[in-house]
Amino acid sequence: MTALDKADALRRRKGGRPIAALTAYDYPTARLLDEAGVDMLLVGDSLGMVVLGMPDTTEVTLADMLHHIAAVARAKPQALVVGDLPIHTYDTPEQALATARSLVAAGAEAVKLEGGVLQAEKVRAITAAGIPVVGHLGMLPQSVIEEGGYHKTGKTPAQAALLLADATALVEAGVCAIVLESVLAASARDITRRIAVPTIGIGSGEAACDGEVAVVTDLIGSFPWFVPPFARPEANVAESIRGATLKYVARVTNRPPSPTP
Repeated sequence: MTALDKADALRRRKGGRPIAALTAYDYPTARLLDEAGVDMLLVGDSLGMVVLGMPDTTEVTLADMLHHIAAVARAKPQALVVGDLPIHTYDTPEQALATARSLVAAGAEAVKLEGGVLQAEKVRAITAAGIPVVGHLGMLPQSVIEEGGYHKTGKTPAQAALLLADATALVEAGVCAIVLESVLAASARDITRRIAVPTIGIGSGEAACDGEVAVVTDLIGSFPWFVPPFARPEANVAESIRGATLKYVARVTNRPPSPTP
């Protein structure tokens, strides 16, 4: 199945079986998630925090994204592989297209960018070149410094109307889906009802969108130092790693000393 076929299949999930998406940043994780039946693998710039130890996504470079996209793509997943356009690599339509092409060359089958009306021309430039685009509205991690932190959006009628206008502009520009992050559930539900492409929620309420995306480290509990309040861990990999390491250290350090000459 081609990238365009996969993106079209995702688009046709609107109003049907909910979409299950997860982030992935490396080959083994991508294989495991794909074998479990995930619909979309997002190589998100969240890797800056949960893989590279950065304070936020604003330090992630294009080189970082290409490296991790290539690793995920080597798993040859059935799921649609979506790569984030990192900050300041899509400031103009021309730059956005060039960056999107570099992500595709690394193995991405679609790209994702943050923002609404102001990004419409960039979306058009990318989709006109045959590259599927996923939008991202609500809380925008790449704008965390300008916005002074992570805040819920869509809490007032004015905010909700702005989000709907942004979503409509993205749909008209040709996106195949839109991520809604930290949007008030009522607003997310209204947007979902009004637009023609699937919405994929994260921190936007239970069953308010056409699907969900989660950061894989939140799901499996491998990054215990920060867990978002909306996350629902299904495992505790951090404790498993600590436990296995403690056993290894004890096994090695408690063995008899090596014989001396």
